[in-house]
This record gives sequence, structure tokens and C-alpha cells, in this order.
Amino acid sequence: MAGTIGALSGLTLGPGSSVRADAPAPRTQSWQAVPAPGSTPAAQLRRIAATGPQLAWAVGEEGRAGPSQGRGLAMLWDGSAWSKTDLSHLTHTRLSDIAVVNATSAWSVGLPADEGTSPLLSWDGTTWREAEFPGLGEPDVRMDAVAVGPDQRVWVSGSRGGSTGLLNGDGRQWQWLDPLPATSANLYRVVLRSPDEVWVSGDQAQATGDGWSGLVARWNGAWTVLPPITGLRLSISDLHPAGPDDVWAVGTEAGIGGPPGRPGNPVLAHWDGTAWTRVQPGFTVGSLTGIAADAEGRAAWISGWNFRDQTRSTYLHRDGDAWTVVRGPAGTATAPYLNDVTPIPGTAGFWSAGMTSPTPAPPTEAYMERLDA
Repeated sequence: MAGTIGALSGLTLGPGSSVRADAPAPRTQSWQAVPAPGSTPAAQLRRIAATGPQLAWAVGEEGRAGPSQGRGLAMLWDGSAWSKTDLSHLTHTRLSDIAVVNATSAWSVGLPADEGTSPLLSWDGTTWREAEFPGLGEPDVRMDAVAVGPDQRVWVSGSRGGSTGLLNGDGRQWQWLDPLPATSANLYRVVLRSPDEVWVSGDQAQATGDGWSGLVARWNGAWTVLPPITGLRLSISDLHPAGPDDVWAVGTEAGIGGPPGRPGNPVLAHWDGTAWTRVQPGFTVGSLTGIAADAEGRAAWISGWNFRDQTRSTYLHRDGDAWTVVRGPAGTATAPYLNDVTPIPGTAGFWSAGMTSPTPAPPTEAYMERLDA
């Protein structure tokens, strides 16, 4: 299939990381499905975030059917069960990301129901409300991803006036920072390495006009755009920056042609401060969607989807110096598709979230798994 990633073995990938020359057999760890509240098909959870074992949020969309673009979906974990929060007073078709501060503060971004401004939403412990920010009311403003630091400052990646960049604020005062120096760029994730070092990932049009390549950039008062991760229509959905010379990126390479819904190829790449190294993730058709670090800040788990074996969810686990394929529980969903994975602070556990089948059409519903380590 066009766009399949060639296997690379025996390469040094940064501190304590390499690819095994022998492909290890997929194995199962103690990932377990966790019941999610009933969602109106088609539904999916796009992102998940936690502050500890007693608090987590997951957001996405529900009610997609036929011409309907559906509506936003937000679920709250209270330490014992997930519950849906009321969004009936809002008119957004999707929530695409979530950042959590504590039980009375969280932030989300999404898509508008019409051609209006993409929303920035805040949670006050009782309800979700639209927050005011520069550009509110402008039809070309789009919010894509959100993160919050230990200082409770909020970072939003998005676009305004044809430029892609970051919106930063404390909930009361907001400022758009200098535009990202990359043309025709889309951002899908924003990650804080420190309060003053922010990373983004996505894709940008290739200079040749032939498709797009993976985009990773850093903001620390000015932009540094890393060399593109080249491929055939390649996008980076998430990244983990352990340091300026130790960055992991995951995504999908769509390849060339094919019918609508054609699966792409999973992308796993490592930046060593000089160049990107593409790594064979253990399967060749599907996608990698999210990446999460352990308590030591070391990239540990990657969520994905293996097109050739959809009976269980698929992960990659950092096992010593290698990434190893790990499968989730059997018989919990028709063909589970994971969109994200996140650590549970204060524990060695992780959450993942997605949908019960790879197509966001009825009867697909929201789906979650948890690893208790």
C-alpha cells in the first residue's frame, strides 16, 4: 500500500530508546474497559485529561447522523463513575480538547454549529460557559487544542485572520502571540513542557503543493519550527517533548489515493536535536493518535488503531529501550478506536478514550479504558 512506513531496526533514538530488530509478539496488559454514560450515536471522545484518581474529563461529540453534525459531549469522572455534563445551553458541534485545573476549573475548545467563532469554554464547577477572548465574534477564528500549566495560565492553539498561533491568558486577560512562521498550517495539539516552553503539532502544506507534512514547533518567547516530518499526506496528532533533543511524535500518513475512509499508516517519529528518525511501530496499517508520559516524564504509552486486527484496542508501550505492541481487553466493543491516552497523576495508571468502532456513524458510541498499574 502506498505510504507504508518501511521498517527500521537497531537505531539509536535518544536516551534509553531503540527499536527491536525482532518484532515482539503483541501482548496484553491490564487495560480494562470502563463503562461510559450512554451517548447518542454516533458519538466519540476525542481527548481525555486527569488531575488524579478522583478527577478526569473527556470530551468529544454525539448525535452525528446523516446531515447532522451532532453536538458537543463532555464527561466527568468523580473517582467512581463517569457522568455526562449538560451542554444543552451551548450550540457547538464538537469539543476537540480538554485541559483540567481542579474540580472547579477546566477549559475546552471546539467547533461552532455554524460559521461563527470557534468557542473557548470554561468550567466553574457547575456548568460550562463561553469565555471572552480577543477575536470572539470573528468568523475566521478557530480553536483547536488547549493546555493549562501549573501556574493556571491557559494556552490555546488556533488561528485568527489567516495566521496560525497561540492564544495565552489567565481567564481574564488574553493575548494572541506572534504567528507561527509556517504557511497553510493546522495545529492539533498543544503541550506544555514548562510554563515558558510550549510545543505544538499538526501539519502544513508542502512547498511543492503536493500534500502535507508533519509539523512540530516550540514557543519559548519566539518560535522554533523543527524540520518537517515528511511523508505522503502526513499529520502529527500528538507529541511528547522530554527535552529539546528528545521529542516523540505520533500521527498518520494518509498516502495517495484510495476510496473515502481508506486507512492510512501509523507514524512514530523521534527528534534527537538534529533530525527526525521514523520508527516502525509494530503494525503498518492504521493510526497512532495520542502519547502519554509516566511519572518520570518519560514517554510511556501511545494510543492507536490497528486496521488489520480491530478486535481489541491497540497501544504501544515503552518497554525498556523499545516500543512494544500491547492489546486492550477483548469483547468490550465491536472494533474499538482510541483517540487519546493520558496519565493519571499521583498513580502509575492511565486513561484512554475513543469510540466503539472506527467510523463515527451510528451505532458508534463513546468508549473508555483504564490501566491500573
